[in-house]
Amino acid sequence: MASSRTEASSTLLGNGKVLVAGGLNGLIVSGTELYDPVSNSWSSAGNLTTARYQHTATMLASGKVLVVGGVGSAGVVMTAELYDPASNTWSDAGSNVIGRRAHTATLLPSGKVLVVGGA
Repeated sequence: MASSRTEASSTLLGNGKVLVAGGLNGLIVSGTELYDPVSNSWSSAGNLTTARYQHTATMLASGKVLVVGGVGSAGVVMTAELYDPASNTWSDAGSNVIGRRAHTATLLPSGKVLVVGGA
């Protein structure tokens, strides 16, 4: 990896690559990286809009990844972001009603994501 980190998220994408987002390495990390097990190599997946750790990353049926909550430089993060592996881009996904960190996020059969617990 270009940037070592703890408390990041890792998500297996539909194309077999692994998205690693956010985390801590002495500072709060906004960078994201893709691991390709076929070539055994890492590449950049851009930056989160908001650097965060203790967040969740949920693979959606569309193949996009929803990143929710966590802790940022100003405390608990209220926003969510979407990663699109087809375009290797991040976009805004709105705000949470309640800020959460160290929570769970589960994709429901309806396509909605249930966010529960945390602090």
